[in-house]
Amino acid sequence: MLDVNGVGYRVSVPSNFSGISADVGAEVELHVHTHVREDAIVLYGFESSDERRVFEALLGAHGVGPALALSVISSLGPDQIVKAVADDDLDTLCAVPGIGRKTAARLIIDLKTKLQISDLAASEVPGLSPTSSARSEVRAALGELGYGPEEIRRALVGVREDGPVEVLLRDALRELAGSR
Repeated sequence: MLDVNGVGYRVSVPSNFSGISADVGAEVELHVHTHVREDAIVLYGFESSDERRVFEALLGAHGVGPALALSVISSLGPDQIVKAVADDDLDTLCAVPGIGRKTAARLIIDLKTKLQISDLAASEVPGLSPTSSARSEVRAALGELGYGPEEIRRALVGVREDGPVEVLLRDALRELAGSR
């Protein structure tokens, strides 16, 4: 419950929200999305305008309601979501509870247009390098070799961000060999 000059508001926030202090009377800045339904008006609060923008883009995606959008924001930050969409990374989106492969594939398609992400613009997205497509190719190659999503995710954590596909794939395979 958030008290604004004597008026109480119930605001849903992501589970990883760190902007609320336990001190009563402490100031809190929220970027609020007001969701209007036939039976209710629900407020969703975010630490940054980027979080709110990604939340609103998620709401515009087919089959995504506020609960699922909040779950995605809670599990992945806005930069991770944008990176996953730009990289066509189904595995990262599938790691969110409630999202399967079909929903993740649909989200990637919907969010690319809603967040205005293109392959050309991927190099301009914060946190993305121009070689993000090389990591996508490595991810796909590891999948074709029979590695599961969790193994692929672990392998890519230890691999550098840039370089030719062949070098990144070799490094990922070394990571996988070392973890067995």
